[in-house]
Amino acid sequence: MTFPGSARVEMVMGRPVSVDIRTALPPRELTPLLDNAFAWLRWVDATFNPSRENSQIARLNRGQTIEQIPELIEVLHRCDELSVATGGWFEARIGGVIDPSGYIKGWALERLSRALTQAGAVDHRINAGGDIRVRGSATPGKRWRVGVRDPRTGLVRKVVFGHDLGIATSGDAKIVDPRTGELQDALSSVTVIGPDLGIADAYATAVYAMGPALGRRFAMELTEPYETLIVGRDGQEFSTPGFAMYGGAEARLAG
Repeated sequence: MTFPGSARVEMVMGRPVSVDIRTALPPRELTPLLDNAFAWLRWVDATFNPSRENSQIARLNRGQTIEQIPELIEVLHRCDELSVATGGWFEARIGGVIDPSGYIKGWALERLSRALTQAGAVDHRINAGGDIRVRGSATPGKRWRVGVRDPRTGLVRKVVFGHDLGIATSGDAKIVDPRTGELQDALSSVTVIGPDLGIADAYATAVYAMGPALGRRFAMELTEPYETLIVGRDGQEFSTPGFAMYGGAEARLAG
């Protein structure tokens, strides 16, 4: 089936990122929109990736002078707020090292989605390694359909539908207990859905770090507008009641 709009996939942040615009805009508008979208994502990676020697985060960790970039101040401030909101289970400052990775990808895609909407591309889906932001319609009047995959197995655990939704999944990254610095491995994956992808990304990271018992408790206290799906290492699933509101029918399909 041929859809209006245009789509592009590029490697950014060490993973394939896709931007799929379904709004019927002329090519002279779509091409620069996609160019600008990936330029933004590359700038975010160059600025916030602590593994990049000249990134602002790497310079900050070395105690060097950094640029007073508004986005940098915003991200660090938001990470501090999310640390408080999660009781310290989301933490961008561990052992004296700053690493906003648990928030930055979702934040970057959320900002990009808003920019596309303001530019007239109101129908779009952005996918970066399991973090997905959808707006508008896949086709006129039809919600986007997104399969939530377990990053360890590739299994589609749920299918969710939405016109305006952020979907963040944690499980394939090296997430640590911020209190001990030890890698967490008690869960297979955590998916959080809600209106802001950056916040959903941070919550998914925090719940994964908490482990099964604390993670379930936090998810139930969190609830609307953010809903959670937790998958244990044994494949057992737990989801908050509101998850079903997004049409979360079980798919049970192999990747």
